[in-house]
Amino acid sequence: MSVHLGYSIPINVFGPGLCIAHRGTIVVNKDTIIGENCRIHACTNIGSGRDNVLLAPKIGNCVYIGPGAKIFGNVEIADNIAIGANSVVNKSFYEKGISIAGVPAKKINNKGSDGMVITATKIISVPALHEAVERPL
Repeated sequence: MSVHLGYSIPINVFGPGLCIAHRGTIVVNKDTIIGENCRIHACTNIGSGRDNVLLAPKIGNCVYIGPGAKIFGNVEIADNIAIGANSVVNKSFYEKGISIAGVPAKKINNKGSDGMVITATKIISVPALHEAVERPL
């Protein structure tokens, strides 16, 4: 399926609630760690730095990754950050709930990813799943 849709996403890289906005090229390094409820767009590359291929990004929960974003190296991205389209992220951002953009990326405002990410893990809870199973069709 990944070949047909243009994805190169190894298993167990993303936490639950991943939202792929539309098909297109998405390449993610196998050593990347990404939290829950991430929204990612096409033409995105998340990879290791050239100095050490084992040091890949660590990305928090509820992060919005805009189309064409490049995130690489031993960087950390805090929770609820929005990464603008075509941004190049090559340093860490530890402040939660901000928006970053540019080449190289820098903080542009305090809006963050609120309203841009669907928190699927909160919508689909275990009790709701049990109720759906027990309810007759």
